[in-house]
Amino acid sequence: MDKTLNNKMPLTTEEYMNLFRKSEALLEGHFLLTSGKHSAQYMQCAQVLQYPDQAGILAEGLASQFRDMDVQTVIGPATGGILVAHEVAKVLGVRSLFTERENGIMRLRRGFSLSPGERVLVVEDVITTGGSVREVLTVVQEFGATALGVGVLVDRSGGMVDFGLPQSSIIQLNIQAYEAKDCPLCAQGIPAIKPGSRKI
Repeated sequence: MDKTLNNKMPLTTEEYMNLFRKSEALLEGHFLLTSGKHSAQYMQCAQVLQYPDQAGILAEGLASQFRDMDVQTVIGPATGGILVAHEVAKVLGVRSLFTERENGIMRLRRGFSLSPGERVLVVEDVITTGGSVREVLTVVQEFGATALGVGVLVDRSGGMVDFGLPQSSIIQLNIQAYEAKDCPLCAQGIPAIKPGSRKI
C-alpha cells in the first residue's frame, strides 16, 4: 500500500467510514441535495472536518493519490471544498484557493488568480452529479491553467461521475438520489430539508 506524504499509511475505506460515523456525518431523513435531487441519506462532511486532526487524516489520504503530479495549487468550490482544498494543499506544501458564485456564476474572487499553465488539483467534499466540480474546472480552463485531476472525500455517485481526468475519492457510496417528481419520500408526505450550504 502506498504511503502518504508524511509517511503514514492511508486508512482503509472502513476506517475512513468510521471517522464519518463517529462524527455523525452520515444523516438519515429526507434531504434536498445541491444537485436539486432528493435522497434519504446525506453525507455532511462539515461534521468530520470540524475536527482538525480528522480533517488532516482525510487530507493525507486524498493527497497521497496525487503526490506525483507536481501540483502547484489546490482549488475547491465554496463552501464544501474550502477546508478540503486548504488541508490537501497543506499536505502537498502548495497554495490553496477557492471559487465562489457571483450572480450564480462560479468565479475566483478576493484577488485570487491562476497563471496560464499552472498545475491545479480540484477538490470537493462530496459529489453527487459533479456539477460544482465541473464549474470549478471551467474556471481553471478560463485562466488557461492545467487541471491535473479531481479529488473528493465522498463520491456518492457510486463512481458514475467521470470528469475525464484522473480522479480519486476517500469513500465511494452508492446512495440513491431521486428527481423531485419521482421521490418516494415526497409521495409519503415527508418534509424535505436542505442541509447543504446554498439554496436551490
